[in-house]
Amino acid sequence: MLVNNFLENSARICPDKVALIYQDQRLTYQEIDEMANQLACILQDQGIKRGDRVAILMDSSPEAVISLFGILKADGIFLMLSPTMKSKKLEYILNDCQVKSVITHKNKLKILKQTVNNCPTLKFVILTVDQKAEIHGVSLGTNNSSLLPDMRTFLWHELVVHGSSLIPGSHYLRPSNKNIDLDLATIIYTSGSTGNPKGVMLTHLNIVSAADSIITYLENVPEDIIIDLLPLSFDYGLYQVLMAFKFGGTVILERSFGYPYPVIEKMIQEKVTGFPGVPTIFAILLQLKDLKKYDFRHLRYITNTAAAIPVDHIRKMKQIFPHVRIYSMYGLTECKRVSYLPPEELDRRPTSVGKGMPNEEVWIVDENGNRVDPGIVGELVVRGSNVMRGYWRLHEETDRVLRPGPYPGEKVLYTGDLFKADEDGFLYFIGRKDDMIKSKGERISPREIENCLYDIEGVAEAGVIGVPDRILGQAIKAYISLKDGYSLREKDIVRHCMKNLEDFMVPQYIQFIKSLPKTPHGKINKLALKEKEGIR
Repeated sequence: MLVNNFLENSARICPDKVALIYQDQRLTYQEIDEMANQLACILQDQGIKRGDRVAILMDSSPEAVISLFGILKADGIFLMLSPTMKSKKLEYILNDCQVKSVITHKNKLKILKQTVNNCPTLKFVILTVDQKAEIHGVSLGTNNSSLLPDMRTFLWHELVVHGSSLIPGSHYLRPSNKNIDLDLATIIYTSGSTGNPKGVMLTHLNIVSAADSIITYLENVPEDIIIDLLPLSFDYGLYQVLMAFKFGGTVILERSFGYPYPVIEKMIQEKVTGFPGVPTIFAILLQLKDLKKYDFRHLRYITNTAAAIPVDHIRKMKQIFPHVRIYSMYGLTECKRVSYLPPEELDRRPTSVGKGMPNEEVWIVDENGNRVDPGIVGELVVRGSNVMRGYWRLHEETDRVLRPGPYPGEKVLYTGDLFKADEDGFLYFIGRKDDMIKSKGERISPREIENCLYDIEGVAEAGVIGVPDRILGQAIKAYISLKDGYSLREKDIVRHCMKNLEDFMVPQYIQFIKSLPKTPHGKINKLALKEKEGIR
């Protein structure tokens, strides 16, 4: 199976079912399939060939979803880039991946003008234009080179191929696929240890395998309606669309949770059954005073990944949503998802991220690669068809993380994450290898200190890093933001930590700030905190 078959199969089985809801738009599987077919033909007519890379640079939108499937139908490889990406990083990725085309929104013209002339492999750009812009006189024809000099430029809604516009109801034959499931479907760029982003290569087989496993343990059914608050450039947000299209569900695209009440109203109105989120989303949710007045009877499950939900937050969520199954999960881009904790285990093991998901094997090894006993901290290893092909054009980095497996020629993923397992095999995340703090000769997990800080009434967010110290090696510094209406002092924090942590884990420095910096995916940005300290 190929990833584009997710859409095609659902369009065949339930053509008139609403697949995607965005603002006031409701698109069926058949409509999305037809437009993706059109886009695939356009891409091929403009020279996109099997294995060519096409970048998508836009906010979560129907056009972004149509684009990824259109690229796959044309046998291309899609790159879903963060819409907030700046020109320097965009230029690096376009050149590193030798991108042939970019599909983007007209509001990205400024960044594109700073970039495209320095990207020799880029051949053409497709721009989407919102209705407001069109009303104000944007009518530039089908080859709008005036928008981006020296670059073939097309407007999404004015593309004309064989006399038909890119609109629902224009019947294009589905392009025949030459790809097989070992071919690349996408390349996802993540932060690299060298400072430049690195491209995670994922095949059709990788994505199909991961989607199958996640759908299995979430027990998804065609009746599921999922609200997707996460950017499509974040694989967690992307997979909400991919999985729903595979099992024939419905996805509601929302750009953020910045204004929670309209999102909650939409959840109630549309009878949402699935609510994927990250800890920052749930922290916002739990600060709302009147949640109990809303009728969440249709909500069936909540999922969390990217970082652990503090135990106190889990308790509060269970009180607000007593009938909802809450899944604590762990994953990384290199294999999408690794583990999940069955909801019935949440009370007994609230800090665990569970066991390996279906059709996958995981284990923990010491520095010599030997499997360790329960309770011993080591590096987590993942074996399965969800494990990436490697890093794009980075052979040494690939060889560091993809190492020989049990069978000749097989590769398994060394995650770089430190874990321990209990006697029943449940996994507990300790920290990144390069995140660990070395102070007073002790290896310290920032996560353990952060969990302690979250237990303090009034703490909204906490981020812990190690800062250079001439005597200690590294001193522990905690950045803390407080909930509205709360006032805490440094000595309150220290007193709580001394009561609940070993002496060597008590922070030496505490700084209160209004809000902690976040990555585009909603995680607390430890790199930004380190940069504040002048740490590179």
